[in-house]
Amino acid sequence: MTAEDTAEAGVDEAEVVQTAVEAAEDVIFSRYRRTELRDIDVAVTFEDGVLEVDVYLDAPEDSAQVADDAALAARSAVDDLFSSK
Repeated sequence: MTAEDTAEAGVDEAEVVQTAVEAAEDVIFSRYRRTELRDIDVAVTFEDGVLEVDVYLDAPEDSAQVADDAALAARSAVDDLFSSK
């Protein structure tokens, strides 16, 4: 997907990034209370039609699985965004 394809779909890059971040955070905060998280970093870029999502958690138990789930949810939310336009 190119920047032109993104524009034609009626979606701007900022909207893509915001959608992905919100979806990732929703997963994380549904699994952990804020007080359980020692550190969280959700990094999302969308350039030239390529979505990159990196999630880092410093949290107890299964944080790697939750980070993976959050990244998948972010990608899925962006897919839904494009399919709804």
